[in-house]
Amino acid sequence: MSEKKIERVLPQSRSTFKAFRQITTRWEDNDVYGHINNAVYYSYVDTAVNAHLIAQGALDIHAGKTIGLVIENHCNFFAPLAFPQAIEAGIRVSKIGTSSVRYEVGLFAEGEDLCAALAHFIHVYVNAHDRRPVTSLPHELQNVLEKLR
Repeated sequence: MSEKKIERVLPQSRSTFKAFRQITTRWEDNDVYGHINNAVYYSYVDTAVNAHLIAQGALDIHAGKTIGLVIENHCNFFAPLAFPQAIEAGIRVSKIGTSSVRYEVGLFAEGEDLCAALAHFIHVYVNAHDRRPVTSLPHELQNVLEKLR
């Protein structure tokens, strides 16, 4: 049985991201090792993307007819982040499908050029009522996504 070679992912520069959101770390985000617990990074990514979509008028979490459900996520870690520390989340879109979007988010220590973590997640956009995939992304969402591509 041959071993499959794992491709090494490298940290990305902030210049490769299209939009940024500030994330405030919390005391409870640290683990016993003195840095942000790996599971918390996914919360930061989800918060950054959804806050951006809401701020741009592309997502209405209370009355919107379309919502995004996460079907895949992944994160690579390059450097520790810890409380108290300001984090800047860089956002970009690498793929737009009929009902799905792949977001990529770099989490940066404030002022650093290379990300401390690089994550991606895929939203499938569904009808909020029956949770079935939409046949096409809403126009407002498409406009915001194109600016992030």
